[in-house]
Amino acid sequence: MSEQGALALEGVTKNFGRAEIIRGVDLIIQPRERHVIIGPNGAGKSTLFNLISGRLEPSSGAIRLFGRGIHGLPPHRVNRMGLSRSFQVTNLFQNMTVMQNLRCALLWSKGHKYAFWKLVSSQHEVTARAEELMERLHLTAKRDVPASLLTYAEQRALEIGATIASGAQVLLLDEPTAGMSRTEADNMVELIREITSDCTLVLVEHDLGVVFNLADRISVLVYGEIIASDTPEAVRANKAVQEAYLGTEVH
Repeated sequence: MSEQGALALEGVTKNFGRAEIIRGVDLIIQPRERHVIIGPNGAGKSTLFNLISGRLEPSSGAIRLFGRGIHGLPPHRVNRMGLSRSFQVTNLFQNMTVMQNLRCALLWSKGHKYAFWKLVSSQHEVTARAEELMERLHLTAKRDVPASLLTYAEQRALEIGATIASGAQVLLLDEPTAGMSRTEADNMVELIREITSDCTLVLVEHDLGVVFNLADRISVLVYGEIIASDTPEAVRANKAVQEAYLGTEVH
């Protein structure tokens, strides 16, 4: 195991005035690990994701991406260093097609920003990569369909595809199966497992069926502190974790 990991948090805290939301989090996530962060509502999971992705700056502590400090950097710089994030709510260009959304993500990752409108037709490599991603996402049949007309599960798949299109080595997925049926969630788990096999994956997820099906390791965040970080089997048997979930056993 790498001592520095793909992503490392060292004594990370976050205060909002007198309220201490994140309280001294230490965590090392290894390359290509599928790591899921769980915890009751109000535990600080979204705040922790915001700290990692650069939307918030830690009050103290350090966050390192492959050994390089990213704490205090704005999100676009964190993204350029190899970390990308999807959100709880789909974050797509709703009036653009599946192909256009993926090309936009790919062109942005190559540094074209919003000058790409005049460049799209000449970007054959980008189009080929977008076609490949569409096939992996099982969205080829929806190539020319606007994002707004996709099903919710298809929109989530497209958003994850756009996240991967950034070329990031570390992906943060925020509740990727939220709002899905059991069948849709199971299909999403298989899709995530398939298309992120070469990446380090960090998820926040409430669906414990998804958690235990996908995770290599699980960290449990309660009131801003990690109370357990271990294999799914060890976390399932942890009494403190069971108490954190209202005294019920984690199934």
